Amino acid sequence: MTKDLIILNNWERAKRAIAECHDIDEVKKIRNQAEALRAYAKQVKESQEVQNNICEIKLRAEKRIGEFSKELPRDNKWSTSHDGKLSILKEAGISHHERYEAIASLPDELFEKYIQEVKASNEELTTMGLLKLARVFNRPKLDRISKLPEGEFDIIYCDPPWKYDFVPQVERAIEDHYPTMNLDELKELKIPAAQNCLLLLWATAPKLEWAIELIKTWGFEFKTCAVWNKDNFGMGYWFRISHELLLVATKGQFSPPENSIRVNSVYTEKAGKHSKKPDYYYEWIEKSFPNHKYIELFARNKRLNWTSWGTEI
Repeated sequence: MTKDLIILNNWERAKRAIAECHDIDEVKKIRNQAEALRAYAKQVKESQEVQNNICEIKLRAEKRIGEFSKELPRDNKWSTSHDGKLSILKEAGISHHERYEAIASLPDELFEKYIQEVKASNEELTTMGLLKLARVFNRPKLDRISKLPEGEFDIIYCDPPWKYDFVPQVERAIEDHYPTMNLDELKELKIPAAQNCLLLLWATAPKLEWAIELIKTWGFEFKTCAVWNKDNFGMGYWFRISHELLLVATKGQFSPPENSIRVNSVYTEKAGKHSKKPDYYYEWIEKSFPNHKYIELFARNKRLNWTSWGTEI
């Protein structure tokens, strides 16, 4: 192991060295040293804490490379000049500069939060995790509020795209699958509810408080809930969550199903495609409340005799 690599064990000194670099060559050297030391630490089975401390230096260097890269003048595709951006990067031994620039696009606050949360969880700190976080951060927001269907519906089935804080396991974050909305954005929706209406709202355990607040904001009264047992080993900090809640709320006058067709509040079916709910619940709604006007908000597929509204259909 070289002397330069050993110096990287002084994490604060390494951070300062990155901040003080004046060109790509300098910071690229630090990045390469950190990567070599990280690989060695992994080989000799150093603790995850030690490996993450080393990787933090690597990621900070990659962010700095991205900042330098973004400042370079763009290449003119009609030019044969050898001093353009790509030529400078190539000479510095940097390929895939878009990856570094994506990391550099992250605000410092979010970058620091990601590093601290991953280290605190003792998960593995990786460049790929940061890239996925950058992809989520840079995804354009979708305007759903202006596209709600006209008319009124007396049964509203809704699976809100709850927004979560960026989690250490970014590769498994909800926003890898579809854009999300925070509570204020959901509250702004003017849902097409009839005077007498049933709302069936999906909520994950961490978002239960949001869901109850949303029900009230939309003018409904919470009644009860059912549980979908996904029969799998899920994610979570307190428990490995393997269930989801279907909250029941009403507006005006709306009667429950006839006693003879009421079903158990817990239904078990193995989870399939991300966020897809079992067909069982569509069938239960149609059987329990026939001859009603159904709408599904944030739908991911169309269904006969339903109005479906969402960005994924």
